[in-house]
Amino acid sequence: MKRLLLISVFAASFGLFSTPAFAQAHFGIRAGASADPDQFFFGGHVETKPLMKNLTFRPNVEIGLGDDITTVAMNIEFAYWIPLENKPWRLYVGGGPAANFYDFEGDSDIKGGFNLLVGGQHNGGLFVEFKLGLVDSPEVKFAVGYAFK
Repeated sequence: MKRLLLISVFAASFGLFSTPAFAQAHFGIRAGASADPDQFFFGGHVETKPLMKNLTFRPNVEIGLGDDITTVAMNIEFAYWIPLENKPWRLYVGGGPAANFYDFEGDSDIKGGFNLLVGGQHNGGLFVEFKLGLVDSPEVKFAVGYAFK
């Protein structure tokens, strides 16, 4: 039953991302490591066109494995982009709320959290990101990924 719930949440999140509001969105993939719980994670994100100057909506889903726990994190994040003149990289800062689904040793739990993030993305699509988790989100995450344009 727990696995069915996790699969349903994962499928529903991609259904949300396929609405007309995301018609001009860009997609990306990510993978990395987290601490507390200590896991390897992978996932994907959607990024909208700017909502206002330099501000985008960048929700993502990350699936973490390890530390005898499976985690599915649905992160509703915003990114504020800081352009660097004449540089191939742009920096961003942001954050947002999260819904974290934990499945461990035959039990499961759903907890809310909040993430703060900082990252850098190359014009070609490669990005690196560091997240600080508050409340009941994983404590820290480091990710690398690629944003398709």
